[in-house]
Amino acid sequence: MSPLRKLALICILALAEFARADESLDSTLRIGGGTIDLTSPAPLPIKSELVKQWTERAAVALTHFYGRFPVKYVKLVVSPASHGRIGGGVEHNGERIDIHLGPQTRASDLLADWTLTHEMFHLSQPDLEEDYSWMSEGMADYLEPVARVSVNQITPEKFWGDLVDGLPQGLPETGDQGLDRTHTWARTYWGGALFWFLADVRIRQQTHNQKSVRDAAKAALDAGGDGSQEWPLDRLIEVYDRGTVTTVFKDLHDEMGNKPVQTDLDGLWKSLGVLEERGRVTFDDKAPLAEIRRGITSR
Repeated sequence: MSPLRKLALICILALAEFARADESLDSTLRIGGGTIDLTSPAPLPIKSELVKQWTERAAVALTHFYGRFPVKYVKLVVSPASHGRIGGGVEHNGERIDIHLGPQTRASDLLADWTLTHEMFHLSQPDLEEDYSWMSEGMADYLEPVARVSVNQITPEKFWGDLVDGLPQGLPETGDQGLDRTHTWARTYWGGALFWFLADVRIRQQTHNQKSVRDAAKAALDAGGDGSQEWPLDRLIEVYDRGTVTTVFKDLHDEMGNKPVQTDLDGLWKSLGVLEERGRVTFDDKAPLAEIRRGITSR
């Protein structure tokens, strides 16, 4: 084949690939007793089949975590963005999720994504007053990797490495007034995730690894507290504690809600047997809380 014909063939194949990727999305997925209507207002920069698989992965993680998909119906609107890869998502009243895919999005980005799983977790818990958005965002931030590691979508090493890197951002800084009254990005998201992580460790310690934050979140969903509902914080904490047969959520909120609390994360990693050196995570199975660590990432 002549060089010119080879070039022409390459161009044809490239155009065909582009045409397959630049397509609109209109599909329905049924997973875990829920229906997800997938739609896009304009052609997307990646194949619709890959978007469906991405959606299915997130929904499977939620279904495995709760034993069912958290709502009967949700509309997922995937829109093209002008730049970047996977953009931020927003969940609306337990009925709709909006999320964006930029022109640089690749299949590997969808495979590694956490954003859609995070937004789906917002479907599963009630809305709270703005002062307590750290509780909602912390829930989605922490439960998202817990759910994904349990279905082998990420490894335990990835799970713990991300926490070791990220949770220090959630610690209080100068002028902090506690989670309820400090509304910075870091305290809302990473501070909320730290609260949920500490709750998970304490619940597992007090129940000998028989209960966890999964039991708390499931209790709220089973009580009708999905994303379509608005609950006061006290009611949610009461349901969480009832689900775990502890007072961990109340105790932690009493400690961290209205005053800054420093957490010795380095000491906690050592107790759990989580070792990180030069970006590589290993585990010490002789650590005093090694069984708790294994329980958190149990598959």
